[in-house]
Amino acid sequence: MLVNRQQLFKEILNNFLDRFSEVEAIIVSDHEGLVIAGEKRKDTESNLEIVSVLTTLINPVLERIRNEFSFKKFGTASFDTDEHRLLFITIDEERILSIIFNSMASVEKVAPYTYFLAEKSAQILNSREGDVLQLEIPDFEYEKERHAKLKESICKSETDECQSYSFKFVIVGNHEVGKTSLIRQFVERKFSQDYRATIGLNIFAHNFDFQGNELLLQLWDIGAQQYFKRFRRIYYNGAEAAFIVFDITNRDSFKKVKEWYKELNELIDEKDIPIVLVGNKDDLTDKRVVTSEEGKALAKSLSESEISYIETSALTGSNVQEAFELIAYHYIIKSKEKEKDLIQERLTESILSTLKELVILELTFITENLNWNPGFQTIIDIDKLGEFSKLKDDFNEQLYPYKNGLILSSFTYEDFNLSNSDGVFIIFDARGKEHIDPKWKETLMNIIRKLRKKRAVLIGLRVTDDKYYAQLMEEFIIDKDLEEKVVSVLFLKIGPDYREKIYDHLILMLDLIVNTRKLK
Repeated sequence: MLVNRQQLFKEILNNFLDRFSEVEAIIVSDHEGLVIAGEKRKDTESNLEIVSVLTTLINPVLERIRNEFSFKKFGTASFDTDEHRLLFITIDEERILSIIFNSMASVEKVAPYTYFLAEKSAQILNSREGDVLQLEIPDFEYEKERHAKLKESICKSETDECQSYSFKFVIVGNHEVGKTSLIRQFVERKFSQDYRATIGLNIFAHNFDFQGNELLLQLWDIGAQQYFKRFRRIYYNGAEAAFIVFDITNRDSFKKVKEWYKELNELIDEKDIPIVLVGNKDDLTDKRVVTSEEGKALAKSLSESEISYIETSALTGSNVQEAFELIAYHYIIKSKEKEKDLIQERLTESILSTLKELVILELTFITENLNWNPGFQTIIDIDKLGEFSKLKDDFNEQLYPYKNGLILSSFTYEDFNLSNSDGVFIIFDARGKEHIDPKWKETLMNIIRKLRKKRAVLIGLRVTDDKYYAQLMEEFIIDKDLEEKVVSVLFLKIGPDYREKIYDHLILMLDLIVNTRKLK
């Protein structure tokens, strides 16, 4: 099946017109003025043939501009008429993209997108049967908002349930190092022998599975030309990871890695994003001028954070999949750290807020075995709560008072002291059980009896699945006893994803402690 270029142009040019109301018409033409493709807004009277003539008139200006660029392939120019603002971008040596704005339009606002359109036009013109072309118009401002609002769904361990989540990463490096070829090898499993410099920006969307997670990737291939540096801050919006690619047969591209690393740090708002240094073209062993040891040493020297180094071949596909899996791995690890920091911060704020209300806050944790005591350990791991002492620390009892007034105590089922406790978190192991153990209810009633009035209890039921959870919960019939002591009870299902839920339920228990005290 032949490539239907006219249909592809119709789709992307209309997408662009829909995205920007200030654009009245778009034309792709050759230097002789022949229109290759064009679309105009239905309500505009712009004459495509006249505009194509204008591209011919402006060509001498483009030639002069193009001579200032090292590639001798790229140039741009713009000027205003009484009725329109015109922007011309060379797609290659033979063809020009012309964009016609209304007279009041802000060309500067749309300019970053026009180079993306020029890149896509070049892809269409050079496309072959079987090529995958993605023609959606990006929204650079949305990327910044998306990143700000993003709540990652990350697997916390090998036993956790895995979910789908997405991230955007940028791919930078000198021209001709093989950035686009790496992406195409990863996305399309093919290599193009024809080199063409990326015009500003190219974007690929791709899904793949990694360790049970479905990753939804946005791959932003950013042009290396110095001219586009002024737009790169916009293109970097919302970036959450990066490749820095160099050519192992080109020492200059290796030397420029530090400059690309510096630019990423300066222009990306998110600090300390995961970065992988990629030495490409490892199939050209006889032409290698940069050793693996040099690549590893540079990666190590760039940052105190770990930057991985990997060598690939976009031609043969060697290590290409592995490189993208490596960046996914670092992204997941980094996201785990961020997620943990955020939920720790929420719990810390809740504990400190409760301390303001009560001055002294004692939380008690009761488990079958103190070696597995996730609620107790969750709070102990929060450094921001300050220093604590270990007054007792053995197999049956732990007592850790903090300087700020927080007191953590921990016991096994057999014996516990709740005389000063404000809240109790008890865990029963119900894995594989259809009914509660009668001793559990007895233990719970003992807790309620020992607690002072207007306190709170969090009951964690550790289960393998949801099948019997509701039934198990209902078998704890304690309403009458609760009424007498005015004790608030909260249930927590402890499944494979218990870590985040424990944070949330500890916060809920703290709210219960404060609000129950206020009951008459």
